[in-house]
Amino acid sequence: MPSVVFVVPGDLDTCTGGYAYDRHIIGGLRDAGWTVDVLALADGFPWPDAAALADAAERIAGLPGGSLVVVDGLAFGALPELAARHAQRLAWVALVHHPLALETGLGEAQRRQLLDSERRALAAARRVIVTSHATARALQRDYGVPPARIHVVEPGTVPAAAHERPAGDGLSLLCVAAVTPRKGHGVLIDALAGLQDRAWTLRCVGSLARSPDTVHALRHAIAAHGMAQRVHLDGEVDADRLARHYAQADAFVLPSFHEGYGMALAEAMAHGLPVVSTTAGAIPDTVPAGAGVLVPPGDVPALRAALARLLDDPAWRASLARGARAAGARLPGWREAAARFAEALRLP
Repeated sequence: MPSVVFVVPGDLDTCTGGYAYDRHIIGGLRDAGWTVDVLALADGFPWPDAAALADAAERIAGLPGGSLVVVDGLAFGALPELAARHAQRLAWVALVHHPLALETGLGEAQRRQLLDSERRALAAARRVIVTSHATARALQRDYGVPPARIHVVEPGTVPAAAHERPAGDGLSLLCVAAVTPRKGHGVLIDALAGLQDRAWTLRCVGSLARSPDTVHALRHAIAAHGMAQRVHLDGEVDADRLARHYAQADAFVLPSFHEGYGMALAEAMAHGLPVVSTTAGAIPDTVPAGAGVLVPPGDVPALRAALARLLDDPAWRASLARGARAAGARLPGWREAAARFAEALRLP
């Protein structure tokens, strides 16, 4: 029976796309007969304090020699010395959702530090699994990872049943993302501020705890534009409530500055929602032209124009919805994703 240790920073049940990917892959491997041990590190990655580093060193040192060890990139990229120290003793597999240095809001010194740290850590990995071809290209170009060591395993998607959108006044827009600088909520509010002559509401679902300064600035912008009755910040919700939000929405909006894949975008397409997003990272690979419209990240006028057409042109909106539904039907399921992940793990 094959076995693997899966190392994750913090709580595996954290509500982000990266942790959801980890949970699905772990469950799929177990269903396929793998023995999967989960090793949880301390919180605080990719900026671990001395206590978190000491804890990680102790836990990793306790793993049996020869173990196959998958480490979520949020931690692996911040542990270059530890990765190098155990490179001969353990079979490291780095799981990179997106390069750490591409997080929005970093200072130049922080960006360079993360770039150097992750580059050194990846040099110690026998295999690197990424969630998109865009990330694979980035690791080859900027991190010096040989193509032969990179394996793309895109996330799975849960099929969604077709359903009628509830009738109502105006369009219901949905954004599913933690409120952090990278997700671009502020850009979305500025774009919608110029469309208050149209009938619409926006529901934002995602953590309000990861970047308090970003949340404070977002609430201020909503109030300053007089949109408190139109924009709803719901925070994290459970799976059933999130499914209801998708079922009740007319369109999906995610103005990210970078995505390593964009699981929420795939989920939106599976629900048949036309997508308005950006050209950042892997998004053009995830969202085909017929399923949505993509604009440059941070471009408020372009985002406003795309949303205006979505609001004003029901025939175009319906065409995008059909394209989204068709694209969603082509997406792999989680069983297929787990099988591809297992295949990558079995490689010599």
